[in-house]
Amino acid sequence: MIVFELKGKPMSIHLSFTSVSVPTKWKSLWVDTLTIFWGDWLELRSRITQVAASGLVSPLIYIMAFGLGLGNSIRPGGGLIDGGYDSYLEFMLPGMVALSSMTISFGGTTFSICGDRLFSKTFEEMLLVPIHPLGLFLGKMLAGIIRGLLTSSTVILIAVLFTGKIWSFVNPLFLCLLVLNCSVFSGLGVIVGLSVQSLESVGIYNNFLIVPMSFLGATFFDPQSLPLGLQLIVYGLPLTYTSIGLRSAAHLPLSDFPWFTIPVLSGIAIFLALMGARRFANQQD
Repeated sequence: MIVFELKGKPMSIHLSFTSVSVPTKWKSLWVDTLTIFWGDWLELRSRITQVAASGLVSPLIYIMAFGLGLGNSIRPGGGLIDGGYDSYLEFMLPGMVALSSMTISFGGTTFSICGDRLFSKTFEEMLLVPIHPLGLFLGKMLAGIIRGLLTSSTVILIAVLFTGKIWSFVNPLFLCLLVLNCSVFSGLGVIVGLSVQSLESVGIYNNFLIVPMSFLGATFFDPQSLPLGLQLIVYGLPLTYTSIGLRSAAHLPLSDFPWFTIPVLSGIAIFLALMGARRFANQQD
């Protein structure tokens, strides 16, 4: 309050200042996202152990067959992998983390949406709520990210037990790439879940997209060792950037980290978010 005197009469002026808040639309979008995520989390939290263990079988088989079996005959520096690794198992473990997070983020999200759309018939009720389409997508994607992180955390635990290197698999750069990978494939799972008309169609996407990417996404080899033509194919897969990024974050110095992997994965995730929001806006079930 400012007080001054005018012709012997005191006068006062009240000045009030309000802080600038976050734009309402962004706050509303965040609330919408958490609302959708909370519905999935209430269902997910009752079977956390099942979700965490569901994607563990394939990586364990690959670790035993390739890492401990075939890996004993592969020597670092022999052409297939760089000489900076102690063993082939150490080389492939980050790829197994990427593989497990991809599989569960995609599969869990896709089957969750398909179950609501095709069987319980509750999906149309969600479409009627006054929530922004982008909020619908981000909420479902966030649930997929949690599924992927739950499963990949068990693979990380196995990797730590085999190598004894804790910080290599829990450093911020490693976890950042892991979250981005879960974002990409849970976002892809949302779009596929909205598109398919039967569970058989989900199998087609899995057989022609996820399974080939599991082997071609630099999980078992260094893309630089391939001919140029095959490198073009391999570098067209999102999982490749995750695999080489996780491997570098776990075992290489920061100066050798391929920083391009972060904007590539971020760009793919944003593109899928825009596609998913548009799909939600036009979805009719």
